[in-house]
Amino acid sequence: MLSIGDFSRMTQLSVKTLRHYHEVGLVVPHRIDPVTGYRYYTREQVPTAQVVRRLRELDMPVSDVKSVLAVGPDDRNTAITAHLGRLEAQLAETRAAVQALRAILDPPVDGPQVRHRSVPAVPSIAVHADVDRDELPEWFFGAVTELLAAVDEQALTRTGPPAGLYGFDVYAHDRGPATVFVPVEGAVVPTGRVDQFVVPAAELVVVEHHGPHDDVDLAYAQLGDYATQHEISVEAPLREYYQVFSWDTDDSSRWVTDLCWPVFRSDREGVNR
Repeated sequence: MLSIGDFSRMTQLSVKTLRHYHEVGLVVPHRIDPVTGYRYYTREQVPTAQVVRRLRELDMPVSDVKSVLAVGPDDRNTAITAHLGRLEAQLAETRAAVQALRAILDPPVDGPQVRHRSVPAVPSIAVHADVDRDELPEWFFGAVTELLAAVDEQALTRTGPPAGLYGFDVYAHDRGPATVFVPVEGAVVPTGRVDQFVVPAAELVVVEHHGPHDDVDLAYAQLGDYATQHEISVEAPLREYYQVFSWDTDDSSRWVTDLCWPVFRSDREGVNR
């Protein structure tokens, strides 16, 4: 039998931490003296305490640690691997947030160039819906999957990349009309949510965004600043043209998206600025 002091030295866990682990049911002493209340442990409990220590250092919730300790080795490894995957995802999000904050605090001198673009009306296939802003990403990927499948099944010819129209209310009221479309040539047969659609002509100012959309708000801030200071901004849908995206490559650093802000232009002779 090991006193709590010896067990503390063997596991490098403080007596205070061991008492806490006892209270929450993670490492329960083998015996508690009924008179003195002293806690005693066995040497066989040392590996358990070492596992608990590392899982808690990885921010695994107490309830999950209990579940890990209660199952066999195979299930235990599966649970730990799943938690590590969640931590890696959180780490990636943290890194992206840090990079975005650095970009805000120390913006590059030469940011992406704002350009004008006059877009004619274009025939396409599309999926339309009124969408909650929080549900937009899931809806978007589902709609793109349907559209690309319809292009293949109906032997249509793509004339441009997948793109999206996002109505003013999506941002102003967290719910509004959204359209994902693929410009095509050929006879479109409506099926499921997919229908033919003529994308309206528009005057746009455009910024080319590279990489994942974690910091897309920074590009939109620059784009909106230009549109509201140097153009007549209109409450038409924002547009995004996904030149290279997740369906093209898993490497998000290679993604390229044209972010487009609608404007009113009385002079259409001006080109790139």
